[in-house]
Amino acid sequence: MICQFVRSATICHAIGLYADGVTSSDPAAGGSYAPAAPASPDRPIRTAAFFDLDKTVIAKSSTLAFSKPFFSQGLINRRTVLKSSYAQFLFLMSGADHEQMDRMRTYIANMCTGWDVEQVKAIVGETLHDIVNPLVFAEAADLIADHKLCGRDVVVVSASGEEIVAPIARALGATHAMATRMVVEDGKYTGDIAFYCFGEGKVEAIRALADREGYALEHCYAYSDSITDLPMLEAVGHPTVVNPDRTLRKEASQRGWPVRTFSRPVSLRDRLPAAPSGAAVATTAAVGVSALAAGALTYSLLRRFAF
Repeated sequence: MICQFVRSATICHAIGLYADGVTSSDPAAGGSYAPAAPASPDRPIRTAAFFDLDKTVIAKSSTLAFSKPFFSQGLINRRTVLKSSYAQFLFLMSGADHEQMDRMRTYIANMCTGWDVEQVKAIVGETLHDIVNPLVFAEAADLIADHKLCGRDVVVVSASGEEIVAPIARALGATHAMATRMVVEDGKYTGDIAFYCFGEGKVEAIRALADREGYALEHCYAYSDSITDLPMLEAVGHPTVVNPDRTLRKEASQRGWPVRTFSRPVSLRDRLPAAPSGAAVATTAAVGVSALAAGALTYSLLRRFAF
């Protein structure tokens, strides 16, 4: 196979092995590390492809698949399960804008206050091995494989929580995963959000990772379906919109950005590993239950619908 993205020998570099580690999706978290050495004739340019998750890589919300197991374990009630079903429909039909995502963040934070972190992790861990949905788009999986063939790191960047994002990213063979992180005290979620991986927050995390890994963002790629990810798309040299909402489609047309349609979902069941492998993805958040609260995604859309 030949890399479909070849533009120069320095950009499409050979795949290398990098040390395992945990990168922080919160730029304010700090931490000491040595920035990667700059590119030179003997050191090719390092690049990455950044992927949004919901409706870009997977065909539905990564959050709402967990409404039933959360209900069965008593974390949410039947009303919330019903809301999650309707929210999924609205999400697939119209997505969510900035205002709706802000409302969602507040709703999620209030809902998960007091939840036991280990209980949430156990529920998610047990469910992931049996889950059929969410479904990954075959076109996205192929595109990720193409970028890896070109030697690029693959980074999944999502407002969803790490418990969801990391296993999916690992199943897809991603190098890093960036996700929302909640504050935890005494083993329970406080209801506060330490880092919200959304909008400009995604860009901050991307730039921090690029500084750490030595990515040349002007040679990097980004993919998203939502206008809320416009800052992420603007941060790289090669933005592409996938299954875009109306506003992002208009923006892409004005800017001359490529538009792609992903429509062939395949089950993630066989892609989810039974146990973490030695090549486990380096995640960027310790805890991110914010995206796991069933029914929370696009909850603000439900204000038009009474249960």
